[in-house]
Amino acid sequence: MDQNGRAEAFGALHRKGNPVILYNIWDAGTAKAVAEAGASALATGSWSVAAAHGYADGENLPFDALLATVREITVAVDLPLSVDFEGGYTEDPAALADNVAKVIEAGAIGINFEDQVVGGSGIYPVEKQAERIRAIRARAERQGIPFFINARTDLFLKESDRGRHTALLEEAVERAKAFAEAGASGFFAPALADEELIRRLCEAVALPVNIMMMPGVPAPKRLGELGVARVSYGPGPYRAMMARLKEDAAAVYAAAG
Repeated sequence: MDQNGRAEAFGALHRKGNPVILYNIWDAGTAKAVAEAGASALATGSWSVAAAHGYADGENLPFDALLATVREITVAVDLPLSVDFEGGYTEDPAALADNVAKVIEAGAIGINFEDQVVGGSGIYPVEKQAERIRAIRARAERQGIPFFINARTDLFLKESDRGRHTALLEEAVERAKAFAEAGASGFFAPALADEELIRRLCEAVALPVNIMMMPGVPAPKRLGELGVARVSYGPGPYRAMMARLKEDAAAVYAAAG
């Protein structure tokens, strides 16, 4: 399958009520393992990719290292790959478009693109983030790829008190609509966990909605019943794998000592 075919296939996997499951990976080895486990598509998690290279999340991983990882994965596995692109490694729309072109050239067919100001505070005004999404869409069209822009809002992630999430729903819906008009393909709301709020978001938003698995979030099957079209696991797989590695290594050293 060529890159266009992978991009089209990836978009078609997003069905409200029957979500695509993305068990997030961080390198070619984990890509092959998850593919062999039955995945229909792959997605990196920025936290995991950074940690696997010894960096903290938040665009501390050098951009060239991210591109190298993307190339390694797309060479190793012939499945659609979405890349967690954080804030695009720049605030400037023109530079952002150039960075996206490099991600496409590396073989990716989509990205997560967040509205928080990486390295700063708060989130971008909706108009500014929409402008950034338009720049991505325009460049992807120039590249001739039906690129999947999963527009992420960090409204809920930045509010640790889930009791206050109801008050944020209206703004989230407004952002989703503005992002859709700008060219987004999906809407990602990490840290949203309440069933009723997830249902209301899915009903109010035309874009396929992505929810991330974390403590308190309903199971994927239930998320599908609520209207979710995409379920991802974020840094969970990396953390679980590293915990298992540490446990096994500790047992070896304890036995040897």
